[in-house]
Amino acid sequence: MNLKNILENNLWQLNRLKKVVKKIENLSDEYSILSDEDLQNKTKIFKEKINKGTPLDDLLIEAFATVREADKRFLGLYPYPVQLMGGIVLHQGNLAEMKTGEGKTLTETMPVYLNALTGKGVHIVTVNEYLSQRDFEEMGEVFKWLGLTVGVNLHNLSTEQKQKAYSCDITYTTNSELAFDYLRDNMSIYKSNYSQRDLNYCIVDEADSVLIDEARTPLIIAGEDSSYYVSLYKQADKFVKSLNVQDYDYDLESKTVSLLPSGVKKASDFFPTSNLYNQDSFVYAHYVDEALKANYAMENNKDYLVKNGAVYIVDQFTGRIMDDRRYSDGLHQAIEAKEGVKIKKANKTEATITYQNFFRMYKKLAGMSGTAMTESDEFYETYHMKVVVIPTNRPIKRKDLPDTLYPTKRAKYKAVVEKIKAVHEQGQPILVGTITVEDSEKISAMLTKEGISHEVLNAKNNALEAKIIQLAGQSGAVTIATNMAGRGTDIKLGPGVNMLGGLFVLGTEKHESRRIDNQLRGRSGRQGDPGTSQFYLSLEDDLIRRYGTDRQNKIKEKIVKSGHEFEPIRSKLLIKSISIAQKKIEGNNFDQRKNTLRYDEILSKERSTIYDERKKVLNYDGDISDYLLAMFARTINHNVNNFCRYDNIRDYDGLCQFISGIMGLTLSKSEVEMIEKMSTLEIKEYLLDRAKEVLKQKSSELLNPEQLQELEKVIILKAVNENWKNNISNTEQLRQSITLRGYGQYNPLVEYQRSSFILYNQMLSDIDQTITRLFMRAKIITQ
Repeated sequence: MNLKNILENNLWQLNRLKKVVKKIENLSDEYSILSDEDLQNKTKIFKEKINKGTPLDDLLIEAFATVREADKRFLGLYPYPVQLMGGIVLHQGNLAEMKTGEGKTLTETMPVYLNALTGKGVHIVTVNEYLSQRDFEEMGEVFKWLGLTVGVNLHNLSTEQKQKAYSCDITYTTNSELAFDYLRDNMSIYKSNYSQRDLNYCIVDEADSVLIDEARTPLIIAGEDSSYYVSLYKQADKFVKSLNVQDYDYDLESKTVSLLPSGVKKASDFFPTSNLYNQDSFVYAHYVDEALKANYAMENNKDYLVKNGAVYIVDQFTGRIMDDRRYSDGLHQAIEAKEGVKIKKANKTEATITYQNFFRMYKKLAGMSGTAMTESDEFYETYHMKVVVIPTNRPIKRKDLPDTLYPTKRAKYKAVVEKIKAVHEQGQPILVGTITVEDSEKISAMLTKEGISHEVLNAKNNALEAKIIQLAGQSGAVTIATNMAGRGTDIKLGPGVNMLGGLFVLGTEKHESRRIDNQLRGRSGRQGDPGTSQFYLSLEDDLIRRYGTDRQNKIKEKIVKSGHEFEPIRSKLLIKSISIAQKKIEGNNFDQRKNTLRYDEILSKERSTIYDERKKVLNYDGDISDYLLAMFARTINHNVNNFCRYDNIRDYDGLCQFISGIMGLTLSKSEVEMIEKMSTLEIKEYLLDRAKEVLKQKSSELLNPEQLQELEKVIILKAVNENWKNNISNTEQLRQSITLRGYGQYNPLVEYQRSSFILYNQMLSDIDQTITRLFMRAKIITQ
């Protein structure tokens, strides 16, 4: 879709919204004279209408007018017409792009109230618990005043506290806690441990961060995997550190590292193997591959940081530490070996889901963001949400100055410090944005040398984030921050700062995504305030090094040799090439996310089926013996067919092992002889009758039917959990190896679908067999 079509489509949407907004505004005077009691009573009236079948759309105008008036009385804030427009977009299950400082938190009060009237639950998702707690305390009071229940879901809550939070009409939570609770619920073997209700309506704040940036990273609940060797991580690390540059190849664009022939030879001499990539030596190859990536592709203070003797992942989009995440496939352990810290046990995935598949399970999904239009196609394709750009309440006065490009990082940093000094001398506050922790510390050291007082906000001191941001708009303030300063909290200008030109935002490098750059710009010029933004770049920046051309490198070398290193490059074409590179990367990343989704959708369908079956078992109140007997029958049918393919060719040893091992039955000599004379069908019927006898016997040994039902449920759910974990593990291994089939002219996705289908069916058979074994061999002990 070209720009003209996007603008025309957005204008058409806005015109429709304005007509509805006008109807809401027409009720302003009428609702302003209502008593508090009459306004609060509106909730009861709306609920009665919903119970009688009135659609929510028919209540929108009155409900929005109600909560708008409540906002004014309780918060002293009266939503602007543009906020009403944003609220309508959210109710429609779309994404409202609203610039920083336009009051997204107040905007969401209206659709949240309207949808909470159904009593089915509304989830408001924020990117961190600080924001969840803040919005719960501030906005939650409005909803309570209107007669709705409000809860907040935090990481450290007990199951009972989470159940209480999720049972409320409105629940504030983070995206990670929400998805992890879903996974934990579907690992539980007791109904009383479930915390969530059905997923009804959700509004995701900073939707681009959650639904796009984090879409490629699956959420994983993991248990410890004993099948790994700490010593091999250390050996592999020692080996790769001994290599020379000519022993390995590093592809900067894809960040992949591989051994060259000389490196392979050295590996064969270092490890007890003649060839590192022989089938028998592949275990060594895995550890070496991870050590190569850890040492030559992963950078401290950029991809991760070491803190208190542990390795933490740094989120490249926000600059925040990801406390609950670890790199998979042994990479995290390889980095720990590289940095000389304690190597923690590897993990085995027990449950996993991507944000893409989790949020698509909601009956209605909506989102807000300051920057989303660049990914509008992806939002619609993946989540069926249209992006509607809401106009600002006041015209934007911020000046976005052209990018300034230098040949080297050294020249860029020198110019950045000079610019900071010039802005600071005028008393104008300045926010300096960096991509990495390393860059923020480098600029900080340069400013300290110049005697310029400043604050640094990065992953190493993110606990001070709110305090630092609060002061960033004061006269004379100099704040250096990684991308984390771009989200969630407003930088409010201090007294007299408007007269000085507002906040100056100085970006020191372009991100892979234009959205991240726009977020940084958006910290300045909120609600009609003045402000300025500008980016200082160099031909040595990561974006240009990874995705640029040899020509750009030659230009850099030529300028440095000519003695003009510290002068800005005037070529508009060269500066424009950076934006072209960003668009190319965004396209590549979109393709990667689509590809990830194609593969994950297969596991997603399996997960939905398994989780639905689990719920049926948990919620079933009657006798589930028939459910068990069907599993016994399938297990018996499968195994008897396996050992008795033909009446004249039978594996009686294998059949007897199945009967004694899986079914736990002890056969007398006469019974064995009797079975040998039976037809295949008669054997199946005989074994099923014996299984029914065992079921009846166990039932008589228990005091009441409820105990038997509880035993049956526990056995079924434990078997499902264990085999589902194994299926995830097998599917992960399949996913890692499937690309190799492309070399044999096979379509990897088709091969993955076919192979995963086989694995899934095998898992179903294994579940039946595990349940048969556990139940048939269970001993009833009564006290």
